Amino acid sequence: MNDRSSDLKGVRLDSQEDAGRHVVRTRGISKAFGAIEALVDLDLDIPKGCVYGIIGPNGSGKTTTIRILNGLLRASSGQAWLLGEAVPVSESIHRIGYMPQEMAIYSDLTAVENLELFAGMYSMRRERFEERADYLLDMIDLKDRGGSLVSELSGGMKHRLSLACALVHDPELVFLDEPTVGVDPELRNGFWEHFSRLKAEGKTIVLTTHYMDEAVRCDMVGMMRLGRMIAEDTPEELMASTGALNLEEAFLQRSRRVEQ
Repeated sequence: MNDRSSDLKGVRLDSQEDAGRHVVRTRGISKAFGAIEALVDLDLDIPKGCVYGIIGPNGSGKTTTIRILNGLLRASSGQAWLLGEAVPVSESIHRIGYMPQEMAIYSDLTAVENLELFAGMYSMRRERFEERADYLLDMIDLKDRGGSLVSELSGGMKHRLSLACALVHDPELVFLDEPTVGVDPELRNGFWEHFSRLKAEGKTIVLTTHYMDEAVRCDMVGMMRLGRMIAEDTPEELMASTGALNLEEAFLQRSRRVEQ
């Protein structure tokens, strides 16, 4: 089991030295909303080419973490770096993709127009966009619906398009906040096929989920509870260290240890 060393708390790091190995680093990240501590002293070291899953129940700090890393929330304290650049990033923004929990696509635009809108945010050349759009629509099995309005698509199709929009600029680092919440098992499996393909391309994926059967497919898992990271390791080690038969049981056992 990987336990965070307390002597790292509050230390300012030169992340550029480690950017080639760890694409996400945080030290002592905390976030309070009034009297509510949503995130407490979070340390992360996520290596390049890893699928890293942040798991925990609603209110555990998963989305807060993702939003801080993407510059959408300001941490109350602590430091974070993405691809060697301090958060909020500017120079590295084109190397990062983000799929929020709420689908950020536009119902009055077609699937292709949504992709084009997101591509425009990264000043993609027309030739490159057309290449990426063709590839992504094929990947998410919407090639024959590229001209359809989003309002005409099913819920599953909208989820797949939302993922494609996050990937349109071919980012190296992708954040996915509850990407499979509310979708059927077949579509969830399809999403994980996409994630495996991205990993094979050398991408780094950081995702949140409360589905333990999905988390076991990650290379590394961070367990969060009440804003704190209570355990972090490979799914196999997390289960072995607690003697659990599955990741859900391992999470419950780690939670009980924290309460004691």
